[in-house]
Amino acid sequence: MQLARVLGSVVASEKAEGLEGVRFLVIQPLDKRQEPSGGTVVAADAVSTAGPGVLLFFVSSREAAEALPERFVPVDHAIVGIVDDVSLGVGR
Repeated sequence: MQLARVLGSVVASEKAEGLEGVRFLVIQPLDKRQEPSGGTVVAADAVSTAGPGVLLFFVSSREAAEALPERFVPVDHAIVGIVDDVSLGVGR
């Protein structure tokens, strides 16, 4: 799992079978200090509650395809949780 922040949304008039009703969001992956890490990606919103500016965590690869109601759909990234708080501890 990796942290990210929602930057925006993607509108798709046609989707692969099994992705009907699934929202897609543009997210910016973050490092442990919540600084941008790499380029933006499009992720399927498996929690259906993420919105602009929200801090979240996501999964990639096969785990992303299994995070959605219809398993094994063609996605590379999926949002699987909303982050309430991040605590790194002293000296980290």
